[in-house]
Amino acid sequence: MVQETAILDRYGVIGYPISQSKSPVIHQQFAEQTGEQLIYELIEAHPDNLEKVVKQFQRAGGKGLNVTVPHKSRVTRLVDELSEAASIAGAVNTLKLDNDRVVGFNTDGIGLVRDLRDNWKCEIPDTRILILGAGGATQGILGPLLDLEPESIVIANRTVVKADALANHFGALGNVEGMRFGDVKSVEPFDLVINATSADLSGETPPFPHQAIKRGHTACYDLSYALHKTPFITWAEQADAGRTRAGWGMLIEQAAESFRIWRGIQPETKPVLQRLPAAN
Repeated sequence: MVQETAILDRYGVIGYPISQSKSPVIHQQFAEQTGEQLIYELIEAHPDNLEKVVKQFQRAGGKGLNVTVPHKSRVTRLVDELSEAASIAGAVNTLKLDNDRVVGFNTDGIGLVRDLRDNWKCEIPDTRILILGAGGATQGILGPLLDLEPESIVIANRTVVKADALANHFGALGNVEGMRFGDVKSVEPFDLVINATSADLSGETPPFPHQAIKRGHTACYDLSYALHKTPFITWAEQADAGRTRAGWGMLIEQAAESFRIWRGIQPETKPVLQRLPAAN
């Protein structure tokens, strides 16, 4: 008698490049913790092939995708519906696939806020925040950060056009300003500096001005994560930041929210955070 093998629901993370992603490890731990049966895989897709790869995954029975660099903005064109957070951000990091329908969500912001507030005990209200970079990652975190009522947020970028565009887009939610990296030298130091550039993926450090940091006070948070110190974390330590943190907690928290959207179950994040040595 031949025993039938259950067909497991398929999920994955799509990006370019994608080999560095730890999402499969995290979602497998969530599945084990909650007793959910699923497969989670890495899917590499060049920007020119993004739509083709997403549709192929959906036709093959895929139930959901996380979306990472450089597809978070581009993938908004492929969805039938956007969540409120994704619509405000103009960026998507989670796709829920249901037959022929695609719904886009953005869990980056809630993931960052949970890690800053709950795990790192970082107070956001009435603080001055600098975000480095004006791409899809910044789009995803601005709304939830502004909901916590900081005094102001400055978005700094190599070119001011993109930074100004985001400042204008989110200006109705709070005090947001765009500027070039070099212009940061002319303003007062910040309470919190968040690196949302993709520089760490190439091992480079953009020309971040040390004037952004108040020695022994400013908290520096890198949305990127690695098994070693990221270039941004090294830069922050050299500038004598008050404390630093890489984006492992945000990665785990945003993944947990994606898992909840897909499976209807909220997994516990602290056990997963404790089991990833580089995240502590």
